[in-house]
Formats: sequence, C-alpha cells, structure tokens
Amino acid sequence: MSDSTGSVSALRKHPCPECGGDAVWNAAKQALACPYCGTILPWSEGEDPMGAAIVEHDLLRALAESADTPRGLAMETRAVRCESCHAISQFDADRAAQRCDFCGSPAIVPAEDLRDAITPESLLPAAVPEPRVRDQLREWYRTRWFAPNKLKRSALTDTLHGIYLPYWTFDAKVDATWTAESGYHYYVTEQVRGSDGKMQTRQVRKTRWEPSAGALSHFFDDDLVPGTTGVHTALLRKVEPFPTLEELKPYDPAYVRGWTVERYQVDLRQAATLSQGQMDEALRAMCGRQVPGDTYRNLEVSADYQGRTFKHILVPVWLVSYTYGPKSFQVVVNGFTGKMAGEHPLSWIKITLAVLAFLIVALVLFALASK
Repeated sequence: MSDSTGSVSALRKHPCPECGGDAVWNAAKQALACPYCGTILPWSEGEDPMGAAIVEHDLLRALAESADTPRGLAMETRAVRCESCHAISQFDADRAAQRCDFCGSPAIVPAEDLRDAITPESLLPAAVPEPRVRDQLREWYRTRWFAPNKLKRSALTDTLHGIYLPYWTFDAKVDATWTAESGYHYYVTEQVRGSDGKMQTRQVRKTRWEPSAGALSHFFDDDLVPGTTGVHTALLRKVEPFPTLEELKPYDPAYVRGWTVERYQVDLRQAATLSQGQMDEALRAMCGRQVPGDTYRNLEVSADYQGRTFKHILVPVWLVSYTYGPKSFQVVVNGFTGKMAGEHPLSWIKITLAVLAFLIVALVLFALASK
C-alpha cells in the first residue's frame, strides 16, 4: 500500500508449489497459474488486504486537492517512459524491458517520480486468453485484402502484449431545459414551365417554424475517458465499450501479474473536461430527440450537473505494435470482450490492380449495353 511519500511496497510472491516459477494471471482460467508448468495456484477474489469496495469519489473535491494517492499498486514495479510515444508503463521490477510495448521503440528511459499519481482502485479482469487472440490476429491479417503479402505471411503475433490501460469513469446527474424552433413540413403545388415549354405541376416542400421548449433529467453512469497515450484513441473507441459497471473488481495485484500496466497520461482535470464535453454532446442529442415536429433549429440547452463523481480504473487489452516502412501501426483487442480493431499498411500494387480490374469490367459492361 502507498505510504505518505507515494512509495510502493512489495507484493508477496506467488511461487508455484511444483516448479517454483512465479505465477501470472491466466485469463482463460480466471486464476493465478504458473506459466511454466500450468499449475493453478490457490487464490480467491478479495483475499488481498488491499481489496475493498469500489468507491465513487467526489470530483469537485478531488480537483480542489493538489495531490491525491488513494492507494498504490501493492507490488514492486519499475516505471519507464518511451521517448518516442511518451507512454509510461509499469511492470514487475525483475522484468528487463527492451522495447516499448506500445510503439516498439527501444528508446525507453526510467520515468520520473510518480508520487502525485492517482492510483487505480478497481479493474476489469482480463478474460480473453492469449491463444484465442493469436487466432483472431491470424484471421484478421488473412482477410486484409489490400495489405502487403509480406505482412500477411509474418502475421506479427510475436509482438503481442497484454496491457492494462488507465481509464477514468465519471457519473453525474443532470437537469436540463431546452428551447428550439420546431419545423413542420408541408407541401404546396406549384406551376412551372418545363424544358419543352409546357406548364407542369410539382409538389414543393416547405417548413413552418414554431417555438418549442422542454426539460429532461438524466443520470450519466460510468462515462468513459481513456487515460492512455500509448494506444491510438481511434482504435480504442472501436473496441469499446468495457462493461465497467457490472464487472469491475476491487484492485488486487494478482490480476495484473504478468501484464504491463500503463500509468495515465491524461490527468483527472483533463479527463473531467473531456467527459463534460461528451456528456454535453449526449445531452444535446437527447434534447434534440425531444423537440417535436419534423426538424428543428436554434436548439439551446441549459444544463445543471450535480453529484459528479469519478473512478480511476484499469481495463485489459491485447496489443500488437509494429513498424512497416516508415510508419507505425497497432492492432488492439478488448481483453474482456474480444472485440478487435487494427491498422495496416496498404499495397498500392494491389490497389492499382483492383482499380484496373474494375475499369475493365465497367468498360466491358458498357460495351455490351451499347450493342
């Protein structure tokens, strides 16, 4: 547990009773297991003295405090910063990291003191096992039709890493009022002169505008904001959601054994601002759905947020980072649901051949239709 200086105490070891190897979290068995001989170690959820109920923290109070360290990771860790992508990772002290797990860069240096960090109190245990992820990756690469053949052959699954990413969750109750102009469509018949000089009739849509107003109340529950800079945000959004409300567990160091843990780079204040923007956008959409009529304009929303709380959590992903030519790419798999999203280079030779084939087919069809 963290002391007043923010230091991290040692985690008791979980040696394998059969071979002496140090156990790691096994997603398939949902237990601590020896990676060498496969022995399942006795462990039960919440046995660690740091285990506690998951607590929602008052957001305004936390923002007013200069530093807050609710709890530590309860394990000996090393922290390194990547000089390329700037991600900060924490992992077992005896691991000798050679490259950044996020971008593959060898330029990693010891990170500065992390005593001002808000440390996670809960996490979503990894549930998707590594063999399943490797199978998904091979199938994903196989179906990337416009990827270079060299990429498909290599499959790059040897760069697969299990990582716990930092996330913030925010709750808030909001009461909102809105005003807008409701538009009601109607049609009128008009006489127009056609290209042949003859008069024709047509139906023309017009809109009648009327003032409208309304109100709503809503509770935002576990609005998610990533705290990571190591994984590309667009990919993360594609593998979300993480079912945080139902499946979160109080933090126990057993869950992260054998996994890299990233320290957040989006701090609480930044995350709260991003969450506010997300909530405002969602609230505006909800108010827009309340506006009567066929369309609307000049929507104005006035919102009162109350009872704002937050949690700092960890969520699992499987990550592949690789470089092809001058560019870096990532493939991300949700470590709880298995949902996948990825990036890959394009083969311009394949694309050019595909375009030529399409043009040839189009010309043949046009020629046949002209006969």
